[in-house]
This record gives sequence, C-alpha cells and structure tokens, in this order.
Amino acid sequence: MKVQNWMQNNPHTINSDMLVSEAKRIITEENLHALPVVDDNEKLRGMVTRASCLRDAHFVAMTLDINEFNYYNEHLKVKDIMVRNPATLDADDTMEVCLEKGRDLGIGQFPVLKDDKVIGVISANEIFNLAAHFLGAWEKRSGVTLAPMIIAPGVIGKVSDIVEANGGEVHAIYPIGENTGNSKLRDNVGGKRKLIVRFHAKDVPCICGSLKEAGFEILECVDALN
Repeated sequence: MKVQNWMQNNPHTINSDMLVSEAKRIITEENLHALPVVDDNEKLRGMVTRASCLRDAHFVAMTLDINEFNYYNEHLKVKDIMVRNPATLDADDTMEVCLEKGRDLGIGQFPVLKDDKVIGVISANEIFNLAAHFLGAWEKRSGVTLAPMIIAPGVIGKVSDIVEANGGEVHAIYPIGENTGNSKLRDNVGGKRKLIVRFHAKDVPCICGSLKEAGFEILECVDALN
C-alpha cells in the first residue's frame, strides 16, 4: 500500500509570509492537523502544526497584554514559528515506511512529495482510517485475538478452517508482534505473535469454543451482533 493512495490529496498550503493568526483560522475552520509552507515554486519550506498555532494563540490570550495580542494578530508570521525542513514522505513510499518513520521520529503528520513538490499530506486521521479498514470497523466484524504463538506453516489455515467450519466468514487474519497497549496483549516472547482474526458469524461463542478445543488461547472475543 502506497502513501499516495491514502493521503489527503491537493492539501491546503500557505506561504511563509502569511500571518500566524490567519494560518490558525484556516487550520481551525478546515479541521486540519498541519499546513505545509511552500514558496512561489511550490517547493516545501516548512510546516505549521495545529498544536503550535493553538499554543501560541493560547499564550497570547493568557498574557492579557494588548501589545502581545496586537503583535500576534498583525505581525507574527508563519516563518517565525514554522518547522523548517520538516520530515517528509515520498508518494511512492509504503504505508509501512510511513508508520515506521512516524514512530521513530514521534511525528503525527507528513507532507507527501512527488518531484520535490507537495502533492499531499498524511496524518493521524489517515492512519486511523487505514486501521479501521483493516479491522473492519465500519463493517461491524466480530473477531478473536489469540494468545502469542509461533506462526508455523499451517497455523493460519487451521484457524481459518475452524472459523469457517462453525459458520463464520473469515474477512482478515493478522499476525501481530509487539504492542504498546494492554500488557496482556503486549507479550512477544521468543518470536511468538498474537493472531487477530476478523469475521462475520451468527454464533461467535461456538467459534471461540472450537478454537479453545483446538488448543488456542483466546485473549479477546468480540461479538459484533451483541
């Protein structure tokens, strides 16, 4: 999956001489996470984030100083607060690269470039939508999370066969390694991985029971119909 297929296309961009107060207005009204700053040749020069705009506006409001307020509204420019030379992604990068880079850098949004021009933005919103598609959140899929195991050849097929033998319609199976959430779900010892199974079924308890009988430990069971 490439970034260009999940990003926001034709993003709002601003120039470095725009007032911060105007950038804040755009970010707030359009509910954006960030605005790429470009020059007249559409080259990326920086990035202004929602957090930085709101932080500066909050600081000015808290000072109750008319001079600070006037300076913010009439003089403070985007180039004074923008992140210069921000981290970027290429349109042909994969979503795996996006996720890894975001994790390593602690960044929640990236300008997306093609031929050195900004063609999109990808942020936590797009990552959330990607996760929702994988998990079938909009389809109300049922599912189970199986305890960490060695994913040997045939294991995924066996799990799928059990679900379908009990009337389930398998939609997705994901082996998942380390997780930073609930400690019970975080174990990743000796190369073992959890197995997340998403399906449609009328009798989820029956499927869970059959998986347990086959020797699989169930950490979570979600019945979308109940």
